[in-house]
Amino acid sequence: MRPTPHKALGIGVLTVAAVAALVLPTTSAAARPTTAAAPAACTPVQAVANGGFESGTSPWTPSTSSVITSRSGQTAHGGSSYAWLDGTGGSRTDTLSQSVTIPSGCSTASLSYWLHVDTAETTTSTAYDRLTVKLGGSTLATYSNLDKNTGYVQKTVDVSSYAGQTVSLSFTGTEDASLRTSFVLDDVALDTSGGGTVPPGDSTRTPAAPAYTVSLSSNSTGTVWNGHESVSFTNASATALSEVYLRLWDNHHGSCDAMPIQVGNVTGGTAGALSVACTALKIDLPAPLAQGQSATVGFDLGITVPSGSDRFGHDGAFNFIGNALPVLAVRDSAGWHLDPYTDNGESFYSLAADFKVSLDHPSSLLVPATGTSADTPGSSGRTVTTATAAKVRDFAWAAGPFSKISGTSPGGIAVNVYSVSGISSASAQSMLSTAKSAVDAHAARFGAYPYGELDAVIDNTYWFGGMEYPGFVLDLVSTTALTHEIGHQWWYGIVGDDEYNSPWLDEAFTDYATDLAQGITGTNCWNSVSWASGAEKITNSMAYWDAHSSRYSTVVYGYGKCALHDLRRLIGDSTMTKLLKDYATAHWYGVSTTAEFKAAAQAATGTDLTSFWSQHRIDG
Repeated sequence: MRPTPHKALGIGVLTVAAVAALVLPTTSAAARPTTAAAPAACTPVQAVANGGFESGTSPWTPSTSSVITSRSGQTAHGGSSYAWLDGTGGSRTDTLSQSVTIPSGCSTASLSYWLHVDTAETTTSTAYDRLTVKLGGSTLATYSNLDKNTGYVQKTVDVSSYAGQTVSLSFTGTEDASLRTSFVLDDVALDTSGGGTVPPGDSTRTPAAPAYTVSLSSNSTGTVWNGHESVSFTNASATALSEVYLRLWDNHHGSCDAMPIQVGNVTGGTAGALSVACTALKIDLPAPLAQGQSATVGFDLGITVPSGSDRFGHDGAFNFIGNALPVLAVRDSAGWHLDPYTDNGESFYSLAADFKVSLDHPSSLLVPATGTSADTPGSSGRTVTTATAAKVRDFAWAAGPFSKISGTSPGGIAVNVYSVSGISSASAQSMLSTAKSAVDAHAARFGAYPYGELDAVIDNTYWFGGMEYPGFVLDLVSTTALTHEIGHQWWYGIVGDDEYNSPWLDEAFTDYATDLAQGITGTNCWNSVSWASGAEKITNSMAYWDAHSSRYSTVVYGYGKCALHDLRRLIGDSTMTKLLKDYATAHWYGVSTTAEFKAAAQAATGTDLTSFWSQHRIDG
């Protein structure tokens, strides 16, 4: 994803349609094993109770009974209730707190909440009214009337350092004697992950070789999809697999009280608790899978696309449906990767998989999708689009009355451009030309494009700039942004990475590839570097960047690609070209790590790179 400046996150706050309550069975098609799994070093939990304020005040302690409310004057982010601090226009202090326990052994703990600041103050320079967020005795964040916005904005803070502690989470709003400021909170969560049951010596990523089969049917507008999904997989690890986790990523765009992604009637396992703000669903297997054994889990699936021009949302009649299909989480030596969703970048770490997805929809809607698609007649006035894709990490599609133009790159890749209303034919043709040249340029440097056709869905209202999926990208009318998103077909799609913990491995590499495709040499791009602190590194995780969001693009994209330009200048153009092509080949459909790239770079040159990594703050 090529994000716009972080302040743009306040634009286009989503309105999530209410959907039916989640129904999960308490028993599976097969009996659960009687042998208990070994205790986990970290059990992922959602440490905040009643974070959506839908269950009254407990276990919150509000300063007055009016703090947690559903009264008119403000609105909830999800559900009907929310917390409203201050907003009286007179001297006032409101507080809201609860005790939370962050388990020990968890490598990641992330506090998130949705905040709306509504003020009558007119100053652009003075903070008269303040909201302070504390965990234990430490202040995590402070907001004021200067942070006013037109809707909710999600805030995320890394609180991993509190692992093993029970502390008070508190919000304190203080208002002066005139001109009201309301601090409105909703959907507070504290998610933990990391650690796990896998011995440190077993670094095998599992479940391996996933194969997804999906059949969905839409309503008349493409905003609601219902049907069934199943996934077959194999345990590649020497450690038995007693459970799997499904990532229901797009529940981030709703709340646990109104989830856009609904899973029910699970077969092949027993559905457990939802965690990580309802984006992770544990499924206990009937019996532990030994190494090399396979299993299949199936479930009914409902998807409701919220309003908003987002990677999961609809812009009027045009639906963009990214990350909506539940996919398997990854387990390795760090345990289960159950990281929280991030709007600032991506969390979508997954292994290469095969997908066969049938989408039954009104014939008036065009449905571009990951993979190679074929249309067949459905029932009266409907079409079934069947998309198949091999060795991809995710599946995305769109649905709407798009305008479509097509072409073939000089290298033989079929390219389709789908445009929403308002995109001129000249702009669409320009994007088609860009896509054809970009896919060939990247293929020449890193290896042949393997995904058949390439679909680009163009809409100038995307707040995020552009977003990549295998064989399918969302983009503004922008030559640079589209070249970047197509570059992600290699750096994230073909050469995978843990996007949450190592975002530079896809974003920096893709921005470097974009420069190369556009003939940009990166000369002097490192000269203006200014680190914000000693803790700031190119290789930091999204937990760090969500807490320092204004620096994310500058460091990960900007400094990251400049470091790669510097590496090229240090080891030579031909050596760098061979390094990246050989590295892509070695990790084709696999997963890259920072340590592996550093080792490959060092092996490619006789120059000692130790000081290079240190100077450029590339750890790992």
